[in-house]
Amino acid sequence: MVMPRFVRPKEGDSESSPNLYVANCGPAVGLSFDTIASAFSSFGEVKGVYAADESGARVIVSFLEPASAHSAFIALNGRPCPHLGGRSLHIRHSILQPPSCREMASVPVSLNASDLNIPGLYLLHDFISVVEEGQLLQAVDTGSWISLSKRRVQHYGYKFCYDTRNVDTKQHLGALPSFVSFILERISLSPDIPETLDLDQLTVNEYPPGVGLSPHIDTHSAFEGLIFSLSLAGPCIMEFRRYTAGSWVPKTASISGTEVENPNSCSEVSRKAIYLPPRSMLLLSGEARCAWHHYIPHHKIDKVNETMIRRGSRRVSFTFRKVRRGPCQCEFPQYCDSQSQT
Repeated sequence: MVMPRFVRPKEGDSESSPNLYVANCGPAVGLSFDTIASAFSSFGEVKGVYAADESGARVIVSFLEPASAHSAFIALNGRPCPHLGGRSLHIRHSILQPPSCREMASVPVSLNASDLNIPGLYLLHDFISVVEEGQLLQAVDTGSWISLSKRRVQHYGYKFCYDTRNVDTKQHLGALPSFVSFILERISLSPDIPETLDLDQLTVNEYPPGVGLSPHIDTHSAFEGLIFSLSLAGPCIMEFRRYTAGSWVPKTASISGTEVENPNSCSEVSRKAIYLPPRSMLLLSGEARCAWHHYIPHHKIDKVNETMIRRGSRRVSFTFRKVRRGPCQCEFPQYCDSQSQT
């Protein structure tokens, strides 16, 4: 279920709204939603009480009738409420904002790749140990980070150029660092991975809380058909989207964090989502790599089925690829930059 979103009304529309934004009120200050609903019900029927944000100290009280909301506003704004322990409330009117198309329908979150039924998608849980995770984080934290608009990155093997969404094969940065050698060996020996490549490019991403990744397909002409992504430090949800041919075309380097999604294409997309826990390895191959956009929502808290999971202080991903030396000849020309140029 998508939570309602409320905004400040336009001037003159306040008294026509049945909703109130109430600050200094909520679970973080010891007041349950039921207690709040009971206190405000003396002004009229309360339809619901919702969290206004992640603070736990601001709520939306939604009445059945606008007159009830206005009466509560007049009686309680800036004044102590005897039914809420004498706490002074700061109130303003609020209106319900229609959901955007991406919010129109929630996407069930799977824990296993097989549940998504996307050919070529694999998720290996506990691919590394907690000790190994700590060693990898320590290794990159001693390296040099490159700051993007919302996150930091490191490149090994070849630098990824966000402006062109490609790599310059003439600028080799050297072999992949020794601290990932055991990962490469484990990939090559894993019975759960259908095929492997001589991986030669690594991008390390550090995501602060609330920062995600805009929908994109890794450029076909830049990389071969297997992409491995190891999650460290924090969890996230990754959503996969399959757009109808011609209904969604990237305009810029969306992988850099710039949102370029067409908001009018919602009816022309299939959406599926999976939970990526720390130390898990995600493999994109075949259709999953070539035809499905992958996307990390910009959330601080993810809802995994009925459980709310906070992402933590940061999430770090190690993405391993093989640089492509010739044109892509995949089976998905409508998503392929190599074949669209011929």
